[in-house]
Amino acid sequence: MYHILLSRDFDLEGIEREAQAGKRPRHVIWNLSQTLGATVHVPTNDPLTLFDWLCSKIIGQPEQWALARRLVSQLTEHDTVFCLGEDVGFALAILCKFKGKRPKLAVSVMAPYRRRVRRLLKFFRLSDQIDLFAVNTQIKATYIRDYLQLSGDRIYQQPEQTDIRFFNPGAAQPKTRPLVVSAGLEQRDYQTLATATQALDVDVKICAVSPNASAKTKVVFPKVMPDNMASRHYDWSEFLQLYRDADVVVVSLLWNNYSAGLTTLIEAMACRRPVVMTRTPGLADELINLGLVTGVEAGDAAGLQHAITHLLEHPEVAAQQAEAAYARILSEHTSEYYVESMIAQLQQLGNVPQPESFAAPLPA
Repeated sequence: MYHILLSRDFDLEGIEREAQAGKRPRHVIWNLSQTLGATVHVPTNDPLTLFDWLCSKIIGQPEQWALARRLVSQLTEHDTVFCLGEDVGFALAILCKFKGKRPKLAVSVMAPYRRRVRRLLKFFRLSDQIDLFAVNTQIKATYIRDYLQLSGDRIYQQPEQTDIRFFNPGAAQPKTRPLVVSAGLEQRDYQTLATATQALDVDVKICAVSPNASAKTKVVFPKVMPDNMASRHYDWSEFLQLYRDADVVVVSLLWNNYSAGLTTLIEAMACRRPVVMTRTPGLADELINLGLVTGVEAGDAAGLQHAITHLLEHPEVAAQQAEAAYARILSEHTSEYYVESMIAQLQQLGNVPQPESFAAPLPA
């Protein structure tokens, strides 16, 4: 009855084994699929045809169209499908439309205001095929609602989440001077971070890896790395300790309107560390306005330096901000909260009675 389509392949079982051994965070889609009893489909093993290659010029990859092409012959009106991305989601919606199939379809849309996404939504009238649009910010929800003239119950704002069984507060290792930590490769502006910190008596460490990075990912590093800045890959246990060691976590971004940097933000908050972040539309802006995160404007090195210095010189302010942000994580941004709320949405599509709450207990 339930199906989850991934935009790319993940070894969810392998990830879960490592997570159970404490070597990495759990993957929320494994938790979702197991609790919901859903079949997970990945675009890997279906044979490709010329049709798939031609359709990939519209959106997505040939492998995603091959997966959608196989599934469209199997799905019925009794199936509920959750697609994690407009690439594979739109492919399935388009094929279902032409095949006259009407499974209940929910699609997660990352950038609804991109030209290609807008055109496909209107040209193929995908709002007639997609029952639920899932987005991660209120701005995106409002945009889709107004652009497609939908009712509010057709749009779901997904909560950002992290695995608090892995990312949680812990003891810091001894160090000789304050540590500023950053992470990620998507829309990152490490040049501004370097300019802001090169004259400060701090160490700056960057975890230069991102699950969302691609060949098209935009990241700006300084041409010459300052003596107090270092960037490398960290394994999961090292990465967790890096957060715990941080006096301040900085998410320095190029301006963007699709919510880059939220994974790092949520992980740092879950480790109860004070965060300075570039102000961008969506959750970052909301948390900044609530005083849970210190905000700076894109490219403002002087403002970033002031924000970092203020938190370092006023540890009581930093601790208060971090504690309030941590409380927000426990109440609204855990993996369990995401799974429970997503299941409620999918079961509503399928008109299935909702189970009692299964949220896991929070760590002490």
